Amino acid sequence: MSSKPSKKLDTFDNPNLDREYTINITLPEFTCLCPKTGQPDFAKIFLEYIPNSKCIELKSLKMYIWSYRDEGAFHEAVTNKILDDLVEVCNPKYMKVKAIFNVRGGVYTTVVCDYKSPDWKAA
Repeated sequence: MSSKPSKKLDTFDNPNLDREYTINITLPEFTCLCPKTGQPDFAKIFLEYIPNSKCIELKSLKMYIWSYRDEGAFHEAVTNKILDDLVEVCNPKYMKVKAIFNVRGGVYTTVVCDYKSPDWKAA
């Protein structure tokens, strides 16, 4: 059975609740479509988070990122949407999404957004 893109994000229980640690994930093959021209936009997405009780399952994250391939989205909107969706499923202590888009028309775009749980204090 082949894999298909999906908006469903899965999680698993944090195996180290007694320790605060950072997870870094690089997703080098993000693609969406420019909502103005329909041309493909390519980006490398960097995810950094400090888990609370749940961690993001990687295969579902890959399928989730793949699901944007045929969708029109502005860089700023899609980066914030990714952050919102990930925060919703795993409720991290801290999360940052950084999207570095490939050059288009001589312009490079990098979008960075983050989330801090109201009860989390950085060490």
